[in-house]
Amino acid sequence: MKTPIVKRAAFTLIELVMVIVILGIISMIGTDIIAKMYQGYMHSKIVNDLQQKTELALEMITKRLQYRIKDAVISKDSTDTTKFKLVATDDNHGYDILEWIGYDNEGFLGDYNGSTFIPGWSGFIDLYDSANTDENKTSTKGSHLSYAKNCVKALSYNSVDLNDSAVNKPSFAMIFKENFFGATPITFGFDPNSNDHNDTYRVYMSGDNELKFKDLLADKYISEQYYLSWTAYALVPHGAEDDFNLTLHYNYRPWDGDNFDDTSTKTSLVAEHVSTFRFTQKGTSLRIKLCIQDGNQTGTPIGFCKEKAVF
Repeated sequence: MKTPIVKRAAFTLIELVMVIVILGIISMIGTDIIAKMYQGYMHSKIVNDLQQKTELALEMITKRLQYRIKDAVISKDSTDTTKFKLVATDDNHGYDILEWIGYDNEGFLGDYNGSTFIPGWSGFIDLYDSANTDENKTSTKGSHLSYAKNCVKALSYNSVDLNDSAVNKPSFAMIFKENFFGATPITFGFDPNSNDHNDTYRVYMSGDNELKFKDLLADKYISEQYYLSWTAYALVPHGAEDDFNLTLHYNYRPWDGDNFDDTSTKTSLVAEHVSTFRFTQKGTSLRIKLCIQDGNQTGTPIGFCKEKAVF
């Protein structure tokens, strides 16, 4: 008996080639779709990260600028820091360093005495207390200067002591609100070639509500309202023109002859890979623009910009 022959259908060579071609096309399309989806995900992730970094950096900057002495804000040229001017008088025009004197907000807030918060310094002088307010000292009732002293000692890494009367030691500055008319960067001590700091009166405490002047007050005026300050601040770019780190310099005192780039000055990184840092002042409003890029992580540069105003 013969075994029946079973015929099986088979693919022809053309059909096999067509299947391979179709699978190749599908594979290419699928790979391209997956690649584009991944690129879209990475782009969204980087933009979100940049947005968060930019907003956090601007928040840090504006929070600190909120407590600035508004007439003691200057711009400097990083290529020649001897060039500077008040930001209030003109736009920065290429000056890329923003520097200012801030008042001691932490010391001003004071401390809790068990029932209420007591200010470290009140901001007011009793001009009618002739026994305790003259060319050598001022009576600042409502102050508890020991609170401010302890707070700033901690913030300044023990480099500033409000209780230190030594003329050659780092000092607090008393800045009177009514003295700003005609103020210049020089009168706030910003000029390294000048000893003029006529709008910053160096002081120390001689009691919990009494401040004494370290320097003679010949031909100077005192008024009722004042700020206390222990440091200036500077936002300084470090790096290439379109890709730099923005760094905050602090814990230095122009009225003592200090500069933002002294070796003893403290620094804090604000943002990396910054491509734009601009500032301008209109009236008392200071506007900051900040752009941060991703450092070319994906091969295509991605950046995010944001502006914020501080009053």
